[in-house]
Amino acid sequence: MSETYPELVGGLNLAIDSLRKGSPGTMQAFNGLAREALKPGALDLKTKELLAIAIAVATRCDGCIGFHTKAALKAGATREEVLETCALAIYMGAGPSMIYASETLRAYDEWVVASRPAA
Repeated sequence: MSETYPELVGGLNLAIDSLRKGSPGTMQAFNGLAREALKPGALDLKTKELLAIAIAVATRCDGCIGFHTKAALKAGATREEVLETCALAIYMGAGPSMIYASETLRAYDEWVVASRPAA
């Protein structure tokens, strides 16, 4: 992957917007599912986003890594928490998950840089 995660997510958002316009019912249903799944309950939002990162690593989904590391950062996840999440994903997914865990840390660091105010 040659682009940064903020660039990847930006491009995906454009493609997803096109999907929303072309298939609004499906996308409304998906968004409702996402809202329900992420609603704080026994697990808080940060924990749910960390779980989503682990699944993204295990399933090798670049876009999922981008979206969920950004959301985890917004929910207050620290780099150390993301690292522990990636460690668990490596344990569960072996070698390929190790590569994607490395990418997740890169995504987190890129989102930190991208979220800083311009000098």
